[in-house]
Amino acid sequence: MANRNNNSLTREELETFKQLLLIKRIEILSTVMSMEDETLRKLRTDLSNMPIHLADLGSENFEIENAIDLMDSEKRILTEIEDALDRIEDGTYGICQNDDVPIPKARLEAIPWARYCIACASLREKGNIPRRENQFNFPDNETTDMQ
Repeated sequence: MANRNNNSLTREELETFKQLLLIKRIEILSTVMSMEDETLRKLRTDLSNMPIHLADLGSENFEIENAIDLMDSEKRILTEIEDALDRIEDGTYGICQNDDVPIPKARLEAIPWARYCIACASLREKGNIPRRENQFNFPDNETTDMQ
């Protein structure tokens, strides 16, 4: 990707966004580790105290699957955060990856890892913008997270 400097963000603003991303990364890592520990502890306990009723087993399986889904979602955001930190380093942070326009600061404040301006993110959610080959193959969730 070309090095496109976003002149609409000052060096201080970029540093502020970098700090926001680093703080959010720590929060998510802590949450994921806690969830993993809790799920593993629950699995070990459940194995030693097998439930008597199938309904109990179903409820426990649902809780574990739900925890795994939440961890996957958080891990996706971690990937987005790492990519945003890389964009800060290469000078492309705050620039829409679809149409190369500056992403509004208000959007970056709400979703510091945003890859797209609001218009492009909306079109992507509707499936109207094809993915670039270097993009991930998981659903976009940047417009719904943290808003």
